[in-house]
Amino acid sequence: MRCPYCGGSDTQVKDSRPSEDGAAIRRRRVCPDCAGRFTTFERVQLRELVVLKRSGKRVPFDRDKLQRSIDVALRKRPVEPERIERLVSGITRQLESGGEAEIASEAIGELVMEGLKGLDDVAYVRFASVYKNFREAKDFEALLGTLGEAAAPAESAPPRPRRGARARP
Repeated sequence: MRCPYCGGSDTQVKDSRPSEDGAAIRRRRVCPDCAGRFTTFERVQLRELVVLKRSGKRVPFDRDKLQRSIDVALRKRPVEPERIERLVSGITRQLESGGEAEIASEAIGELVMEGLKGLDDVAYVRFASVYKNFREAKDFEALLGTLGEAAAPAESAPPRPRRGARARP
């Protein structure tokens, strides 16, 4: 592993431990040349994935890019980092185990939207507005309407009486 500070190629591992979700190994490293310390993560990669962009261009799948796009959507939202990591790992595993080596960027975007919808409505709308290239306010209205429909059945149900409370005529 090259040192990010001086470029030295002989770094030493000082500490290794599993990450919080157990999907990666966290390694603390030190460079003997410049004494710089840094952390690396080692993850299982089932296969090399290629993303087919809308332009027709093919690029290697980048887990960090997926992480950054989700982080941008969730900026300043009250979501625990562990839940975000589980979402990114889950999407990555789903893509790797899907059987296809080439994945359309639209499929990745749909998986992210699906994951964000279950995680945080505001982040879902943020991501969807960029992903779907919203141009007018009515684009937001249509998307918010789909969120309202999902919540409507729970809101329209009559309130249940409290335990031990008498029903009033």
